[in-house]
Amino acid sequence: MEEKKQAQRIQTSILNAAEKKTLVWIAERLPRWVTSDMMTVVGLIGAVIICAGYVLSNINLNFLWLASFGLVVNWFGDSLDGTVARVRNQQRPRYGYFLDHNIDSLNEALMFVGAGLSSMMHLGLALGIYGVYMALTVYVSINAHLKSEFKLTYGKLGPTEFRVIVMLINTIYLYVKPLHTWHFDISYFGQPVSFSAFDLGGFIILCILLIMWAVSFIKDARYFAELEPLPRKKENDKKDNAKKA
Repeated sequence: MEEKKQAQRIQTSILNAAEKKTLVWIAERLPRWVTSDMMTVVGLIGAVIICAGYVLSNINLNFLWLASFGLVVNWFGDSLDGTVARVRNQQRPRYGYFLDHNIDSLNEALMFVGAGLSSMMHLGLALGIYGVYMALTVYVSINAHLKSEFKLTYGKLGPTEFRVIVMLINTIYLYVKPLHTWHFDISYFGQPVSFSAFDLGGFIILCILLIMWAVSFIKDARYFAELEPLPRKKENDKKDNAKKA
C-alpha cells in the first residue's frame, strides 16, 4: 500500500485549474468541525438525491432539476473530502483510499441505476455505462500501484466535466419539448426496442468511455510489455544447458 502515498495525481481536465482554486478556497473557510469524512457522506447524500430525482422524473420531468441538484451536492462532497484533508495536512493515504473508492463505487451505482429506473433511459444501457466506468476506475487503481500514477482525467475530461455534461443533458431534455417524444426503433433478436433521446445521449457517453478505456489500455499494455520483454530464446537455451551440465 505504500504506492498510494507516492502516487502522483494527474489532473489535466478542462476545468481543473479553476476547480482546484475554488476547492482550496472553500476548504480553507469551512468550519473546523466539518471533517473530511463528513464531506464523503455529503457526496453519498448527493448520489442518493440524484437517484431519487431520476426515479421521481417518472412522475414529473421537473424532478430532473432534483437530479441536477444532486450532482452539485455530490461534486461538493466528493471533491472536498480529499481537499479538506490536504489543506489541513490531515492526509490518511490508506484509510482515505479505502473509504473514498468504496463510497465512490456506491455513488456511481446509485447514479446509473437511478437513471436506468427513469422512463428516459433503458436500465441495460445505464448498467452498461456503469460497467465501463467501473472498468476505468479499476484501471486507474491498478496504475496507481504499478506506475505510481493516479490519473483522474482522460481526453481533458474528468468526473467534474461528466457531471456538467449530464446536467446539460438534463436541462436540454427539460426545455426541448420534441425530445420528450422523439425515439428510434430497432429490432433486437426479433423484438422491437425503442430508444429515446436520453438513451442516445447515454450511448454517446458509453462510446466515449469505451474509447478512453481502450486507448489507455493499449498504450499501457505496450508500455508494460516493453518494460518486461520476453526473455530471448538463446538466453533460455543457455540457461537450460547450464542446468543440464
